[in-house]
Amino acid sequence: METHTTPAEYLLLIRGTHWDKNLSPEEIRQFRDRWTAWIDRLTRQGKVKASQPLAPEGKLVYGRQGRTVVDGPYAESKEAIAGYFLVQVQDLGEALEMAKGFPVLDYGATIEVRPVLAECPTVQRAMDQLALAGA
Repeated sequence: METHTTPAEYLLLIRGTHWDKNLSPEEIRQFRDRWTAWIDRLTRQGKVKASQPLAPEGKLVYGRQGRTVVDGPYAESKEAIAGYFLVQVQDLGEALEMAKGFPVLDYGATIEVRPVLAECPTVQRAMDQLALAGA
């Protein structure tokens, strides 16, 4: 019997918006070449479903009723999300290997790898509680 694994989606969040500071022109050229090769390979393999850079600043909405809006996240933060890749791969291991090859890691950026879920577990937990309460 043949077994098949279903491709899964993962979000690769690129953190760090100032990794390019103090790079020489040669380092920038080397990065450009490595970046182009990395993204071209993954695109040819059909693994990248979407990718976009993000503006360094935006707004945060919070509060019990989502009524407070403040500036942020702050661009100087090493944790600021610079962009994302939505990828379709076989498993977490493949997503991690993909992330390990990302050229910005050599310049201090980090990549957070998160599985994309079919349902929100928090909403599902709340619905389960509602069902247990008989409502």
